[in-house]
Amino acid sequence: MTGQVRTVDGRVAGRRGQATRQKLLECLGEMLSSSPYRDVKVIDVARKAGTSPATFYQYFPDVEGAVLEIAEQMATEGAELTGLVADRSWVGKAGWTTAQELVDGFLEFWRRNDAILRVVDLGAAEGDKRFYKIRMKILNSVNNSLADAVKELQDKGKVDKDVSPAAVAGSLVAMLAAVASHQKGFQAWGVKQAELKPNVALLVHLGVTGKKPTK
Repeated sequence: MTGQVRTVDGRVAGRRGQATRQKLLECLGEMLSSSPYRDVKVIDVARKAGTSPATFYQYFPDVEGAVLEIAEQMATEGAELTGLVADRSWVGKAGWTTAQELVDGFLEFWRRNDAILRVVDLGAAEGDKRFYKIRMKILNSVNNSLADAVKELQDKGKVDKDVSPAAVAGSLVAMLAAVASHQKGFQAWGVKQAELKPNVALLVHLGVTGKKPTK
């Protein structure tokens, strides 16, 4: 936290105020993990944080405003996903390693932020541009690098010229997001968690390179 954290009325929050604000965000994040977003009330968040609704309103206009703050922090952390694709090789055994690490990192990021991502998806689906931008910021951290990877292979003659790097990358990222948000549901289809990563990685590798991986 920095000294430039401000209250709703524009005052700079001191160290104690920053700690209180962060505590409120942490408690809200915990509540989103166990309660439907629409059921979370300011008074409940304040009580869990050991403070008052009046204090909550010093730092956030409402629950949605606080949720957006958590989502923005998560989206910033999501920049780490870029490293799973950028400047990585998709040739030979290295390509199979890249595909596996991308899928593993993507699914783990989703599991770690499952509660807030469900709210982001809900807001984006309802047409809230603020949540939509956050969702796209996270997906773009992988999408742009994947498109570059396909384009690079295409320039080297390893991928057909009629393939659209942007379309391939976008489709793969949309698939990853859908799979990541449905991880628990796969069990109902008889898919074990250990089976998920290698099979999704196979699809990603095929999508990027057009070839079965070298293992």
